[in-house]
Amino acid sequence: MKNNLLHIATAVILLFVAQLGFAVSPNLGSASGFVLFSTNGAVSNTGITHLTGNVGTNNGSSTAFGNVDGVMHDNDGTSAQCAADLLIAYNELNATIPNFFPAPLLGNGQILNAGIYSITESATLNNILTLDGQNNANAEFIFKIQGAFSTGAAAQVVLVNGAKACNVYWKVEGLVSIATGTKMKGSVIANNAAINMYTGVELEGRALSTAGAVTVDGILAYTPIGCGSPLLAGPVAPNLASTSCYAIFSTVGDVTNSGVSTVTGEIGVNAGSTVGFEDVNVNGSIHLLPDLSTGRAAVDLLVAYNYLNDLSYDIKLLYPVQFGNNLVLTPHTYLMDAAAVFTDSLYLNAQGNADAVFVIKITGALSTSTHAKVLLINGAQAKNVYWLVEGAVEINELSEFKGTIVANGGAIHLKSGVKLEGRVLATTGAISAAAITAVTTGVCDQTGIFSHKTIEFATFYPNPMSKLIVVTMNDASTANTNQLNIYSSTGKLMANETITKTTTTIKTDFPTGIYYYKLTGSNNSIQTGKLISK
Repeated sequence: MKNNLLHIATAVILLFVAQLGFAVSPNLGSASGFVLFSTNGAVSNTGITHLTGNVGTNNGSSTAFGNVDGVMHDNDGTSAQCAADLLIAYNELNATIPNFFPAPLLGNGQILNAGIYSITESATLNNILTLDGQNNANAEFIFKIQGAFSTGAAAQVVLVNGAKACNVYWKVEGLVSIATGTKMKGSVIANNAAINMYTGVELEGRALSTAGAVTVDGILAYTPIGCGSPLLAGPVAPNLASTSCYAIFSTVGDVTNSGVSTVTGEIGVNAGSTVGFEDVNVNGSIHLLPDLSTGRAAVDLLVAYNYLNDLSYDIKLLYPVQFGNNLVLTPHTYLMDAAAVFTDSLYLNAQGNADAVFVIKITGALSTSTHAKVLLINGAQAKNVYWLVEGAVEINELSEFKGTIVANGGAIHLKSGVKLEGRVLATTGAISAAAITAVTTGVCDQTGIFSHKTIEFATFYPNPMSKLIVVTMNDASTANTNQLNIYSSTGKLMANETITKTTTTIKTDFPTGIYYYKLTGSNNSIQTGKLISK
């Protein structure tokens, strides 16, 4: 009697555990990094397909893909390892013991909890199939289909209550056909059969075949995150140092503006002149002529450029003239080894990591279409996006651009209506703007440059003619022999004062107007800004 009760209790516990989803996940190994793969068969595309993850075959070729957010591997060591790992994962899935036996027609509002499901014939998915994780982050869903698997148009797999695509597996012993508009979740492994995915399919998972062609047509597919997958952080960001304070800067080359441009950040050039910007529309200093601040920025920009130039890439985008077109990129260092043409939209997906860094290196010029857009999703921030361009940059009318552009050896043109969240920095080349909006991102790094606290130009009453410059230093230690120069808006030196006190008041008789100051500390630090004489 006791033995019978023990057996019954054990069976109940095992069933309960299975229902909670504590199945053993297959070990995909290197196959986990592939979004499309065949051990033996061609992998091909038609239409505009966007993929995140590696693509390849171990016996065949991958053809007609555009830019892929991953690496193409055909008949190489990586594809050989993927083939071996895929076979192991298939065998592990094949060996699992099912505890549910649904009808071959899935979906139509059906809700399934975690478990191992077996269908002993071909199966079809129609309308909506909901997979309920029951608030268990480890809930696993394994579908073992002993024949072909197909979906109806616009069918959907929906995940709720903690269910994750990385914990969903479809083992299919026959042809897989994913119809137009289907939203599929999980890793699909077809054994000795082909996989076809049609226009508008969205796959959060993988499509892997042990032997069979993989064919796609205008789909969006990406490897799932979670379940131990690495958190992408991208490379270490360059240290812009003082250059971070500039929205627009050129080491060598004039900086000019036409129309009404609104800028938040410094504007300047270290060899050339800055003209055309209206002080009232700039929240920051306009460095009309080279000064100590622009000199320091030139040095810091060179350091940042050299760092970006030396940075090794993770992913090479193979078709620079097809850049954009709703491409989705994740945190990596990318290389386009030719001039790039940016059309339509680019999505930067941080995958929930707000600190993730994106670096895009282009070994030629960069141009955009009108209305081109950089769109930040899933926590991506403009302050963490960097573009290194070896040539000219032309951001066309009404484009919305994100990130810091470092152009080497070429001019930068920001055309009418451009909205820039970031910076444009040129090592050598003129910069022109025409009725744009530009806002710097991140924190202006004043370390070692701005040691002074405040400086203000004020009119004191009751005597309206008593115009004073009030200089307030951080403390006495920073107030040793500081030099204050005041310039007119045309660059004429109006005052040259030596300051040796923490707070100093200087009487002036400057006419009403806008002036610029440069305050040089005893440690060669510098603060610049503007003053308004009333």
